[in-house]
Amino acid sequence: MTEGITECFQRLKCDAIKAVQMVALSTTLATNAVVEGRGGEVGLLLIGHQPIGELPVKIYEVIGGGHDVGGHPQAELDLTEVRNAIRSFYGKVEAVAISGYFSIRNPEHEQRARELVKEMLDVPVICGHELSRSLGFHERTVTAALNAKLLPTIASLIESVKEVLNKEGLSAPLMIVKGDGTLMSESLAREKPIDTLLSGPAASIFGATFLAKAKDAFVLDMGGTTTDIAVLQNGVPKVNNEGAVVGGWATRVRAAKINTYGIGGDSYLQVNKDNELLIGPQRVWPLALAASKYPHLVEELDCQLNSTNLDSFFGQPSDCYILVQQVVPVELTETEEKAVKILQQRPHTLRFLANEMQVDPFRIGLRRLVNIGIIEKASVTPTDIVIANGRYNQLNREASILGVKILAHKMKKNYQEFLELAMDAITNKISMAILNSVIGIEGNHFNINEDAGAIYFINKVLHPKDEDLLDCNFRLKLPLVAIGAPVQAYLPQVAHKLNLELTIPAYAEIANAIGAASGNVVEVVEVLIKPEYDHFIVHTPWERIKLTSYDEAVEFALTEASKKAALQIEKAGAASYGLVTNQEDIFFEERDIFIETRISVTAIGKPKWLEENLRKGDWHECKKSGSNYL
Repeated sequence: MTEGITECFQRLKCDAIKAVQMVALSTTLATNAVVEGRGGEVGLLLIGHQPIGELPVKIYEVIGGGHDVGGHPQAELDLTEVRNAIRSFYGKVEAVAISGYFSIRNPEHEQRARELVKEMLDVPVICGHELSRSLGFHERTVTAALNAKLLPTIASLIESVKEVLNKEGLSAPLMIVKGDGTLMSESLAREKPIDTLLSGPAASIFGATFLAKAKDAFVLDMGGTTTDIAVLQNGVPKVNNEGAVVGGWATRVRAAKINTYGIGGDSYLQVNKDNELLIGPQRVWPLALAASKYPHLVEELDCQLNSTNLDSFFGQPSDCYILVQQVVPVELTETEEKAVKILQQRPHTLRFLANEMQVDPFRIGLRRLVNIGIIEKASVTPTDIVIANGRYNQLNREASILGVKILAHKMKKNYQEFLELAMDAITNKISMAILNSVIGIEGNHFNINEDAGAIYFINKVLHPKDEDLLDCNFRLKLPLVAIGAPVQAYLPQVAHKLNLELTIPAYAEIANAIGAASGNVVEVVEVLIKPEYDHFIVHTPWERIKLTSYDEAVEFALTEASKKAALQIEKAGAASYGLVTNQEDIFFEERDIFIETRISVTAIGKPKWLEENLRKGDWHECKKSGSNYL
């Protein structure tokens, strides 16, 4: 990771680098990790309720306690039970997530459990009530668990960026783009990496808006791991206030309404046992990139192509393994330990590694280390396809050609047939992603891939045949703005298939950076007031308070929410800010019965570097940043 960031700075070498006053970072790292099921090992404490659905972690304990919808304890928290649950995490986890039943109505049990985790374990800990104020125990639990899984991932990214900044002599503050396109400080990102879900595509949407001057359009951002699609209305993306769905997990993260699909330039191409070509959602290193860094892999791939057992090879014979963490934070099995020891010297193909370990490739068992980011794979990707067919002439083309030949052999195709089949499969998958997005944007909730009737007509569009009696085509009413490095290779064919008006703006490959540099800093604090007998309960994100009068409750809520919003936006990195207050009173209209009052305080500010430039009147520097404040 550090190497890649260093290389970017080397390409930017110019006098202006020393004048940089802020570094804005948007990242797909969190999104990719969730889509691919990666992240740190997490222990989850569930308080007051069994799991309601599938969880993104394997290690969890359920303990008594929790609250009801009014914030009253269901049962007292048994501290001995909590301690025993925490002890079961010893040596197994890198972080702990805590989710209590109705903790948004009263966070006291989560807070007490967090104190005990801090006493007993030297690992980060996060509570569900700190991340969301929305109802939904399962969604809040998933959000907390994913946040904990992402802690080491985002911390590693931030450390890598700061290491490079220090080498370059830059002391500028680092700001991170959130999933709704706004900015936060690095310290906040370390605590709440879940807020960076869809950070990359959110920044790209704002960048695409700036570059294409689009008001109403679909925006497609194709990156390394995912293709992300959103719709612009009046130049602003829709925001999903209920929470983003990423990698099949419903979260409570406020983010731009973006549909994410596991197809990108680094998507893993595999030939399955039924001789079908699969694309993603896993991300791997392109062979061309891996071999450009480790040239010996070309020789190993060549040996693999010419091996006598290629036809009987189980799995993907083009796979290579790269150790990316020298210090392994988890206990290894004997097989894993052998593999790590060999890979500490240099990366290897699966065949070479299996031979060195004297095991069958089928039994090499490195999936866990790949999932938690200790080892990464390199294999054939869409990037290798466009390099092999000559449309992109960088990195190590020989490795791409060898990888394509290996998969073509496994699929019983010749080299050119496989290249054409792969290009068609990739463009078709992008086309399906666009169609599914349109269906979702229109408010429908079905997947056309699972509907035989829909597939019949879509195949007529994507695979037209001269002998067909029925000719079909689509017409999307909005144009498509495509950004990201791979779009030139694939989107013109997609646009032709779907009859799309396509715009690929100049500098499409850096739209993300442009969007990252132009965000606001925004923090929202929400408070709920509900009547209870002869008094009122104020549910804040940090406590439950009982007050005697409604006016007293409203004054308390407004004052405390404003203080909290101010503290949060200062922590998020804003120099100056304004507060916007909203109060909504909810009644059962038929009987004029008061139900609740919802109060929100929104703090909106500018990053410190921009505020300082505006105060000094340094408009030129601000304009060069592409800021949308001017």
